[in-house]
Amino acid sequence: MAVKNKVQLITYPDSLGGNLKELNSVLNGTLKGLFNGGVHILPPFPSSGDRGFAPVDYFEIEKTFGTWDDIRSIGRNHDVVIDLMVNHISRQSVYFRDFLEKGTESRYKDLFITMDKIWEKGVPVKEDVDKIFLRRESPFSEYDIAGGKKVKLWTTFGKTDPSEQIDIDVRSDAAKGLFLDILRNFSINGVKIVRLDAIGYVIKKPGTSCFFVEPEIYEFLDWISNIARQFGLVLLPEVHAHHSIQFRLASKGFWIYDFILPYRILEALLLKRFDRLADYLKERPRNQFTMIDCHDGLPVIPDLNDMIDVESARKIVDICVMRGSNLSKVYSNAHKLEGDFDVHQIRGTIYSMLNENDDDYIIARAIQFFVPGIPQVYYVGLLAGVNKYEREKETGDGREINRYNYSVDEIGNELKREVVQRLIRLIRFRNSHKSFDGSFTVKKASDAELVLMWENSGHMSRLSVDIEKRQARIEYSDNGAVNEFLA
Repeated sequence: MAVKNKVQLITYPDSLGGNLKELNSVLNGTLKGLFNGGVHILPPFPSSGDRGFAPVDYFEIEKTFGTWDDIRSIGRNHDVVIDLMVNHISRQSVYFRDFLEKGTESRYKDLFITMDKIWEKGVPVKEDVDKIFLRRESPFSEYDIAGGKKVKLWTTFGKTDPSEQIDIDVRSDAAKGLFLDILRNFSINGVKIVRLDAIGYVIKKPGTSCFFVEPEIYEFLDWISNIARQFGLVLLPEVHAHHSIQFRLASKGFWIYDFILPYRILEALLLKRFDRLADYLKERPRNQFTMIDCHDGLPVIPDLNDMIDVESARKIVDICVMRGSNLSKVYSNAHKLEGDFDVHQIRGTIYSMLNENDDDYIIARAIQFFVPGIPQVYYVGLLAGVNKYEREKETGDGREINRYNYSVDEIGNELKREVVQRLIRLIRFRNSHKSFDGSFTVKKASDAELVLMWENSGHMSRLSVDIEKRQARIEYSDNGAVNEFLA
C-alpha cells in the first residue's frame, strides 16, 4: 500500500463529537474532503490509563467510543492510522492478570521482562541503570504474584508505582504471536497504517541507554515489517531520538516522524530567524510524516540534541511557559544538555505558543505543508485551539491542556473562525495541487525571509514568508497560468 501524499488528521476517538460514529459523521460532513490522506485515530481500545496508551485489549474497541464497525466505516473514505504500543501493555490485561494469578505457571510469563532476563543474577547493576534513558524515576516496578512472591518487572512508562504499563519482551515467542494476531486483526478491520508507539524502548541491553539499541532494534523492525507486509499494512515507527538515529532509520526505507521541524518552525517565528530552519530543510530525509502539534508535546530533548543552541532554547521555552505551556523533563542526568537543560517536551497548543496570533499560526502551517513529507494536523490545531487548564488540574497531567474534547456544536462554531477557514484553504491547496508530487527546493533564506518551491511537469507552487510583515504568500501555476493568494 502506498501512503497518500495528502494531509492527515490526528484525533482521539472521542474528541470530535464524542465517539467514533460522530467522528465519521464530521469527517464526511463539515470536514468532507479535508483529510484525504488519512485519519490517525489515537488508541480506541479499552485502556487503564494514559488516555488509551495503556491498552487492555487490542481486539475490542472501548464501548463508549463504538465498535470495529465504526473503524471500518471511517476506513471506507479515509486511510485509518492506528497505534500499536509495542513496548508495553496494561497491567489490567488478561495476559498480565493471568501472570499475577499463576506466576511461573502462566502461559504468558515470557511476555514480560523479569530482571533475570537482563542481569545474570536477576539484580540490576547500578552502573547499567545509570545509563538508561529514563521516562520515570525508576524503570522497574514490583508486583505480588502467585505463592506470595514478589517480582520486579521492567516498566518504562507510567505515572503510578507500581506502573500501569508493563513492558513487553518483544523477543519472546509470546510477544511475536500477540503482535501477529493484532496486525492481522487490524488488517481485517480496514486499518492501513500502524504507528509503532514507543518502538525506541523495546530493546533492553546492559551497558546501554536501553533506547534504540542497535543493531538489535533493526532485527525486531525487520521481523515486524515482514509481518505487516503480509497483511498489506504500512508501519510508522515513532522514535524520539537523536536525529542521526532517525536519519539512519529513514535510510533503511522506513517512514519516520519529523520531530525536529516543530521546534525549528517555532524558533523561526519566536526569534525571527529562518536560517536554522532553512539549513535543516536542506539535509532532512523526505520519507517523513510532519507535524507541529500532537497529543503529547513539542519535542526538544533528545530529538534536537547537537542541533540546538541551549541559550536560544531557554528563550523559546520561557516564552512558551509565559504563554501558558508546561514542560516534561528528562529524568536522567546523563541525558541532560549543558547547564542542566532538561526539557523533553513543551506542552500546550501551538496556537497558544504563538500567542494566538492568526498570521503567525498560518505561517507555521504553510511552512509545514510545503516541507516534503506527509503533513499531519492535530485536531486541536485544526480548530486553532487554546490551552485548556481544567483537565490538567483534574488529572495532574500537563498534556491535557492540549486535549480538549469538542462537541458537534463547538466544532461548527470553531470552523466559522477566520483563522480556521484560512487553515482549511491551505489544507485544500496542499491536497489538490500537483506540484507537491514533484521536486522541492529552498529558493531563498535569510533571517527575515524564507522561500520554498515545488515544481512538477509544468505545475509550480512557491511559498514566500516575510517574518517582519507576518505574511505568507503562495504563488502557483497550472499549465502556464500563474495565480497567487495570501495564506
